[in-house]
Amino acid sequence: MSILSRLFGGTAKREAGAELAEIYKGFRIIAAPQEERDGFRIGARIEQEMGGEVKAHHFLRADMLRDRATAEAFSIRKAKQAIDEQGERIFR
Repeated sequence: MSILSRLFGGTAKREAGAELAEIYKGFRIIAAPQEERDGFRIGARIEQEMGGEVKAHHFLRADMLRDRATAEAFSIRKAKQAIDEQGERIFR
């Protein structure tokens, strides 16, 4: 288990298409850091099925990190924070 896995829960996994995804409190989080000239900008997509329809919320933060793995871990962490703070209101 890597140090990032131990720091950030260790439940994230790679799925087909090389996306880092995790299920958290019934929400699916897909890490989606954006590559920039100086590193990777933190970003993710949060999804949840509601009434037979998949709702999605995308976010992109100004925070920059040097490597993709660290940016993915922080993207998952920020998505969890948003879920904890807003829950299903995130889709409004």
